[in-house]
Amino acid sequence: MNVAMTPVFATSTHKSQFKTGSTSDLYDDLFSEITLAGQAQQCLQLIAPILRDLSEGEHDRWLTLISPPNQITAQWLRDTGLNRERILVLHPSGLQSSLELAQDALRLGCSHTVVSWFNPLPYAARNLLTTAARMGSTQLLNIRQPSSI
Repeated sequence: MNVAMTPVFATSTHKSQFKTGSTSDLYDDLFSEITLAGQAQQCLQLIAPILRDLSEGEHDRWLTLISPPNQITAQWLRDTGLNRERILVLHPSGLQSSLELAQDALRLGCSHTVVSWFNPLPYAARNLLTTAARMGSTQLLNIRQPSSI
């Protein structure tokens, strides 16, 4: 199994250590991304503690999951020990896309963290999400996983 990670919720001081001088290289301290490759069960085991920590934090806002994979059910959330009272699971309705839903969730600021599963996440979409995150003072964690999850 391969795992590639960028620092989850690094502060701007950590980001500045790696600054290359181009703002296009820095998406903001509000954006983090994890890339996972492997069997579905292994990937779920890797993200469970991350989601659990985010659901248990001392936050006064929600942890919001946007269009999670089908394997992330209410039962899976309970079985992995996530605080279900602090989590919103949202799916787009009507003509709304997952990207639009994520933008809305980020911009509204009702969540401390919005977790998305965009793979790929084009540069333009990343910029839209980062702008929305900045507006709502919300962090975004994008999890790139194989389509089998």
